Amino acid sequence: MGFFDFLTEEIAIDLGTANTLIIHNDKVVVDSPSIVARDRLSSKIIAVGKEASLMQGKTHENIKIIRPLKDGVIADFDASEQMISLFIKNIPALKKRLFAPALRMVICIPSGITEVEMRAVKESAERVNGKEIYLIHEPMAAAIGIGVDIMEPKGNMIVDIGGGTTEIAVIALGGIVCDKSIKVAGDVFTNDIIYYMRTQHNLYVGDRTAERIKIQIGAATEDLDVPSEDMSVQGRDLLTGKPKQVQISYREIAKSLDKSILRIEDAVMETLSKTPPELAADIYNTGMYLAGGGSMLRGLDKRLSQKTDLPVYIAEDPLRCVVRGTGIVLKNIIKYKNVLIK
Repeated sequence: MGFFDFLTEEIAIDLGTANTLIIHNDKVVVDSPSIVARDRLSSKIIAVGKEASLMQGKTHENIKIIRPLKDGVIADFDASEQMISLFIKNIPALKKRLFAPALRMVICIPSGITEVEMRAVKESAERVNGKEIYLIHEPMAAAIGIGVDIMEPKGNMIVDIGGGTTEIAVIALGGIVCDKSIKVAGDVFTNDIIYYMRTQHNLYVGDRTAERIKIQIGAATEDLDVPSEDMSVQGRDLLTGKPKQVQISYREIAKSLDKSILRIEDAVMETLSKTPPELAADIYNTGMYLAGGGSMLRGLDKRLSQKTDLPVYIAEDPLRCVVRGTGIVLKNIIKYKNVLIK
C-alpha cells in the first residue's frame, strides 16, 4: 500500500462494440450503448451513450453519429477516447472528487485482437488518466463471470456472442487452449434483418428498428417451444416511397438469420475439432456456456446443442457476465496475474 493509493480508483471496463459497461466498487455504474454524436461544424461531442442512441437514424447533416468500435476493436480513436472519458466522468463516486484520480483499469479485449489494436486500447486508457492498465481476453472474463473455476485442470468451453465478434474458447488451467474469433455477431444479425425486410417486404427499416425486431421476436430456429407473437414494423415502402407497416413473425426472422448462425455453428465445430482429447472429454461432461447479448436469441442454445450433441447453458445475466468477470479479476489481481496481459 503506497501513500498515494487513496488517490487511485479501480475500474473494470467491458469496451464492447454495442455496449460499454463499467464496474466501480463492485457495482455496474455505467451501462450504455457505445455510440457518440458529434457536431460536424465544431467537432464537439454532443451526446454519448443512451442519448446518442436515441438520435441514431434521425440526425440532420450537421450531426454525425459514430460507433467508435467496430468488430470489437477501436475504429475511431478520437471518438472512443472521448466516449470513455465521458463515461468515466459520469461515475457517481468520481464526480464528487476535486481532482481526477489516477485509475487502475482492467479492460476486456477480443481474443483475436492484433498487437496494433491492443496498443490502441491501451493508449486510449492512458489518455483518460489510466496509470495501471491490464487487459484480459473476453472469453476468459466471461468464464470468470459465469462462475467457472478457470484455474482447475479441467476443460471449459465458452461461446461469447457480442455485438461485433463471437469469441469461442476452450479454457483450462487459467489459459486459453484453443480459440476462434469470428466477426459474426449482433451487428451482423441486425444487418441480416434489414436486408430481409428490404428483399421480402420491400420495406426499408433503420438500424434501431432492426435491433428492436431482433430483441422482440429474434429466433435462431423455426420450431420454438414458446413461439413469440407477431410484430408490426413500420418503415419506408421502397416501391411507393410512402411510410407503411407490415406484420412479421419470428419464423421469418429465424429464416433471415439462418446463414449467420450457420457460420457460428461452423466456428464452434472447428474449435471443438482443435481441442485436445482430454479436454474434449471434460467438455462432453460439462457442456458449453453461452454469454453475451447474442446468446439471448431464442432457440440458439437448442440449435447449438443439436449441432454439437453437448448440453448448452446460457449465463444467468448474459449481457453483464463479461464485465462481472472483469470486476472479479480487478478485485483479485494477484490471483489472476497469469490471466492478465500487462
